[in-house]
Amino acid sequence: MSNNIHAVIGATGATGRVIVRELNARGTEVRAVSRRVQTDLPAGVASVAADALDAASLRKAVEGASVVYHCVMPTFENWQGQFPRITRAIIEAAGAVGARVVFADDTWMYGKVDGPMSERTAESPVSHKGVLRAWLGEMLLTAHHRGDAEVTIGRAPELFGPHVGSLLNASFIGAAARGKRPIYIGNPDLPITPMFIDDFARGLIALAEADDSTGRVWMIPTPAPTTARELVQLAIPEKDRPVRFSRISSRTGKALGLVWPLAREGAEMIYQFEQPFVIDASDFTTRFEANPTPYAESVRITANWYRRSRTA
Repeated sequence: MSNNIHAVIGATGATGRVIVRELNARGTEVRAVSRRVQTDLPAGVASVAADALDAASLRKAVEGASVVYHCVMPTFENWQGQFPRITRAIIEAAGAVGARVVFADDTWMYGKVDGPMSERTAESPVSHKGVLRAWLGEMLLTAHHRGDAEVTIGRAPELFGPHVGSLLNASFIGAAARGKRPIYIGNPDLPITPMFIDDFARGLIALAEADDSTGRVWMIPTPAPTTARELVQLAIPEKDRPVRFSRISSRTGKALGLVWPLAREGAEMIYQFEQPFVIDASDFTTRFEANPTPYAESVRITANWYRRSRTA
């Protein structure tokens, strides 16, 4: 790739903002693309406003870029109507300027599994959101093999960290950090490999910079499996004081969805936390250098952010 401008579409989201920060710190020319011009970006980062639903608007925003990160996350109620349109628009825009698309993906398309999820795990979604994720992945890889645009996909399990909206974040790690009773939906003693948002961003950048990463899916590495019970213990200063938290089953979680927006949107995904939720990223670690942040450090960073933030 002759030029080295990296355009981040969805630069105000949790993943996008970390990618912008990481690229800028490495000296890469970064273009932060969002619905509105941003004024609080690091020095040297260009902010461009564009409509992610409009390929022409996006093409103008990514002109001259060698990499386009697809970090757009519509609100859940707009997933079905907007996510496929946005993804098509990004493929079209990136293809028109000769840029590589790097898609920030999750693992919802694998459904109920009986072992670690890898790139070779059969996609068998059991939720509407999982079906849509499988469709988007197929759309992107088909576009790559058809020659519409170079594409690589990086997948992460449940994310946590500053600005992340997930079942592990505000109501679990964040609650414990602020001295409130955490809420966990699922079995807290099953093995899980949640991912720190910074590690996900760094993994996507590694894929963007490797010429042999395209045309396939990659799992981004996490530390060794932990449990929710062990994870939340790291969020409090008094490590020898057991954290007491409320455990919610899938049935209760679905009922709570009537009054709790996060539970309502996440209810169909609760099955993930009632089975081992572990990924196998050995393909990535064989090809790339990988040093995921230890959970003791990443949870501490997340907990400190919640203590400092009054609005999160």
